[in-house]
Amino acid sequence: MKAVGLSHSLPIEDPRALEDVELPPPAAPQGQDLLVGVQAVSVNPVDTKLRRSGKGEHTPPRILGFDTAGTVLAVGPEVTAFEVGDEVYYAGDVTRPGCNAQMHLVDERLVARKPSTLDFAEAAALPLTTLTAWELLFQRMPYQLDGRRNSGRTLLVIGGAGGVGSMAIQLGRHAGFTVVATASREESRAWCRQLGAAHVIDHRQPLAPQLQALGIDQVDAALNLADTDRYWQVLGELLAPQGHVGLIVEPAGELRIGDPYKAKCIGIHWEFMFARARFRTADMIEQHRILTRAASLIDAGELRTTVSARLGPINAANLRQAHRLLESGSTLGKLVLEGWD
Repeated sequence: MKAVGLSHSLPIEDPRALEDVELPPPAAPQGQDLLVGVQAVSVNPVDTKLRRSGKGEHTPPRILGFDTAGTVLAVGPEVTAFEVGDEVYYAGDVTRPGCNAQMHLVDERLVARKPSTLDFAEAAALPLTTLTAWELLFQRMPYQLDGRRNSGRTLLVIGGAGGVGSMAIQLGRHAGFTVVATASREESRAWCRQLGAAHVIDHRQPLAPQLQALGIDQVDAALNLADTDRYWQVLGELLAPQGHVGLIVEPAGELRIGDPYKAKCIGIHWEFMFARARFRTADMIEQHRILTRAASLIDAGELRTTVSARLGPINAANLRQAHRLLESGSTLGKLVLEGWD
């Protein structure tokens, strides 16, 4: 089968950083695994981090990719939720080979039927970022997707135009928050507004004066999706007593978790979307449930895909371009590739 592989950790400008390869197809699915024919993939920062962090030579080549949509080709003997021919979408498992291949094995508990109103590329943009934002807001943090309890609350999303931020804005708005997103370019500011941000402020400038100009002295919740160290102190000052902060980026240095966090009893919440699959937790099926619920909201017009660019078929040249764009730090939403040469 065709795939795009990683043999050495190299800068993305090197054509060997990601290469087209031919690999044997996966073995027949066992247990709760599905064998999926990959139709489209999207690219996430985790792909670039794994590409850069490898050591030595990977033999056979390592396959990256943790966002896909495709068609079920075969099912394991313990599968109960899917049949051959089902169209599905999922983020997968960072401990197993990724989805940058024509065929891919994945545990059914991480998979859902794709939204019927989206094509494969539009669906492939969603799983990892949807799961990250959803788990952080509604499972790590004590908020609810539905209901009126969040009315009157303010959610600050740092890095609103990125992949996770693009979903966090939508989910926060759907849950009743007044969402304030940060973005620095006019293009990214407009993107955040289109997704439902009530206000957009510039994260390159001091945050407090911009919020105060909007009549906001403190926020109830904040998602720092960009730079944990840089915004740590200011978020401790901006968050209301008994507020909550959500984090996804490993800090570069030590963080002081005492005052003002201690004085205000601020909840600190980490999210790593791959934790359930990595540690085989008893509630792995939650990711199937979340993606199923998200698909129904998308089909109902409550949420939308976050595709910003389609880069062509799935091959090494196009994936290198996607990595290059992500590493530039200026992309909006998600980059997708669809089909095979």
